[in-house]
Amino acid sequence: MAHLFPAFRHHVLLIFLKRGLFLKKIGVVGIPGGWSSEKLADAVAERTGFRLLVDPSAVRLDLPSGRVLSGEVELNSLDGLIIKKIGKNYSPDLLDRLEVFRFLAEKGLPVFSNPVNIIRVMDRLTCTITLQLAGIPMPPLTITEEVDVALEAVAQYGEAVFKPLYSTKARGMIVLRPGKETRAVIEEYKAEHRIMYIQKKIELNGRDLGVVFLGGQYLTTYARTTRNESWNTTTASGGRYQHHEPSKEIIALARKAQAPFDLDFTCVDVVETDEGPRVFEVSAFGGFRGIQEACGIDAARHYTDYVCGRIEA
Repeated sequence: MAHLFPAFRHHVLLIFLKRGLFLKKIGVVGIPGGWSSEKLADAVAERTGFRLLVDPSAVRLDLPSGRVLSGEVELNSLDGLIIKKIGKNYSPDLLDRLEVFRFLAEKGLPVFSNPVNIIRVMDRLTCTITLQLAGIPMPPLTITEEVDVALEAVAQYGEAVFKPLYSTKARGMIVLRPGKETRAVIEEYKAEHRIMYIQKKIELNGRDLGVVFLGGQYLTTYARTTRNESWNTTTASGGRYQHHEPSKEIIALARKAQAPFDLDFTCVDVVETDEGPRVFEVSAFGGFRGIQEACGIDAARHYTDYVCGRIEA
């Protein structure tokens, strides 16, 4: 019977090829139970026949051997990794998690997006400085560690949004106007956030945009719209997703904004103002649910096809 094994193996290979399966072991770094992480892991499994969802909090690096393990799986032995999520909530700790995946990338494992590029967008200030150096129009902004300067910024802007350097979905953000209690609120805020990122509050008119790129190529755009009196459009504040057809100007601006970061999958947050479109930030993780619900596009499948094409090339 032994002589039948090569023929059997060939038969199985043909079945995999007919089903369009890509015979590589590609892991997904994400949050077990998370909607987008599980969806991407499922898409990879459907495409490759291999499913591995890597919890970044459970990864261990052994030195000097250089082995990186998730449970009993040695990640060094994979053909690639896709980083979908690196943690539930943004914090500087996530930069340290990314260093382990940077180690793998530097050792030659294809990692999407490159951890170094993700690091450059996770810190809101680093992202902003990169956008400013690229000449991207953004809402007026003040960066300071001084309470008096923060007070002046609030007075100048009329309404200002204080944004933590590490946050998503407007978590930890506060809106301040000039008033008797403003100094006390700023002092309390500064006790937790030494560097204050203060942005002029922009009238959203109930909508801002997520402009999506895959491999640097425009994919689609969705809008986040408010259904209540919230000052932001995040789903955490009751916002919902809608399909949107942006102008060529907006697509061109978003393409220019994402270019310096060289991310494999990214979403550029854009707001339309009377002075023209302005960019809030560039994200390395968001967009899957908005693309699915608003545009009917399976971003997980598109991303998987892209990664497989890059590994196969």
